[in-house]
Amino acid sequence: MERKLFGTDGIRGQANSHPVTPEIALTLGKALGKIFVNSQHGGTAVIGKDTRLSGYMLETALTAGMVSCGMDVFQAGPMPTPAIAHLARSMNASCGVMITASHNPAKDNGIKVFGGDGFKLPDEEEAHIEEIMAGTINGVAGDKIGKAFRLDDARGRYIEFAKQTIGNVSLRGLRVVLDCANGASYVIAPTILRELGAEVIADSVSPDGLNINYNCGATHPERICRLVKEYRADIGITLDGDADRVIFSDCHGNEVNGDRIIGLCALDMKARNRLPNNTIAVTCMSNLGLIDAMKQNGITTEITTVGDRYVIERMQEKGISLGGEQSGHLIFLDYATTGDGIVSALHVLKLMKQHNKQLHELTGFMEEYPQKLSGLAVKQKPPLAEIPGYNDLIAQADKEFAGTGRTVIRYSGTENKVRILVEAKDEALAQKWHDKISDFLKKALC
Repeated sequence: MERKLFGTDGIRGQANSHPVTPEIALTLGKALGKIFVNSQHGGTAVIGKDTRLSGYMLETALTAGMVSCGMDVFQAGPMPTPAIAHLARSMNASCGVMITASHNPAKDNGIKVFGGDGFKLPDEEEAHIEEIMAGTINGVAGDKIGKAFRLDDARGRYIEFAKQTIGNVSLRGLRVVLDCANGASYVIAPTILRELGAEVIADSVSPDGLNINYNCGATHPERICRLVKEYRADIGITLDGDADRVIFSDCHGNEVNGDRIIGLCALDMKARNRLPNNTIAVTCMSNLGLIDAMKQNGITTEITTVGDRYVIERMQEKGISLGGEQSGHLIFLDYATTGDGIVSALHVLKLMKQHNKQLHELTGFMEEYPQKLSGLAVKQKPPLAEIPGYNDLIAQADKEFAGTGRTVIRYSGTENKVRILVEAKDEALAQKWHDKISDFLKKALC
């Protein structure tokens, strides 16, 4: 069954408009109750949310749907997405549900569903949920209705888990600028770093329901780069709205993306014989420079389609423990079941302390190919290969690259956009073909 509500990262859209409405949330809650109440987990769910105003509306509707079908619900309040995945697993819940639109603006929202094992549901299970939602879902008898509880110690549970992933190593002596995007990590992230001894300058930690990701967070790394220089910090850490991704700045104010962090951690893990099969997993958006650098160091790179869920699926299939995306979704499968910006940051800080080196010294192992990346708003999403002239245009680009460049063109799974990535050793050539492809798609789709 083709999914109509779920995209590449849950249900996503403008809040209070289809499909992100209280009616859909209510029906989703009932469908989850229908599936899980009689499961071996006994029908319990953990619900978290980021700081969007619309989160209250969706949380209430989801909870109502679940309890109406006999499910008990633990409401964790504003929490990072990876914290909800962790809590679902550690509490032996049937599922975890996160209300968030991640890096999107406050007007948007969405719903992500995790299984009781803490992993995002595979496509076929999401399709099954939609099939149930399309039918009639009857609630249970009055004496079988579930209960809703506030999970008051949710923050503390995750804080201790996160610190343990690096063995509670001291971060004393490090000055850190931390941008929490006015999102789900605004309390937890500064607390963790301070408890480990770092000096923390916290920024964008005053959410008002409408300012999440607004000129801050992982989609605006220029902010953390400026603040690092302003405060003369050792490192800048910027999370997105639900803290499942992270982008860094070195002490000179230079952005350090997910590719360099994945490579850094891969080299460290290989040196410690902790990198299974000497293999990592990344998406097709990762820089060719990373793949070259890993090959030179005896590390194999598995490449997947875009989306951290697909990276994780490949990691599980191949027994890989480290993977992620250039955009900052980093997965340490030995500890977490999804991208975790805070855990990723802790591992980077630990390496800085262990080697007594700054971030730019640790990440100088690769030479990046110039990339030209943009997003183009579109009115429709026809298959790209069916657009007249598209295949010929891409073939012309590949011919001119002659093996030293590539194009990755895809529709966004969360927005009405087409993503255009052109990469080549020759920057002028990358710019030339980016502009050609962009102009072509503007005429065809806008």
